Amino acid sequence: MAIHNDLGHQGEQIACDYILKMGYEILARNFTYQKSEIDIIAKYHECVVFIEVKTRRNNLFANPTDAVTDKKIAKLQEGALHFIELNQLDSELRFDIISIILNENQCEIEHIENAFWN
Repeated sequence: MAIHNDLGHQGEQIACDYILKMGYEILARNFTYQKSEIDIIAKYHECVVFIEVKTRRNNLFANPTDAVTDKKIAKLQEGALHFIELNQLDSELRFDIISIILNENQCEIEHIENAFWN
């Protein structure tokens, strides 16, 4: 389990570095509300972006984004609405997925903007 968590944390840090270079401002990391956890909450221009990070060593069996199920989406939306209310934000919002394939030979990043309902 620790190896999986280490990979996940490493992927989240890579995602944070990536979006910072793209001009995003990180508002929160690992925001939790009840059973919902949002990996990264960022601001990009006037938009609040809720980002799910999926990191894998390879994509032989499935693309990392395939792990974002309807149930996971519902939890992310629930957590996002709570974050918006908690911080009294009146901003456009969107949900992104950042998929990272990380192994000894490469680090491949795919950023899917507006991945699902906003």
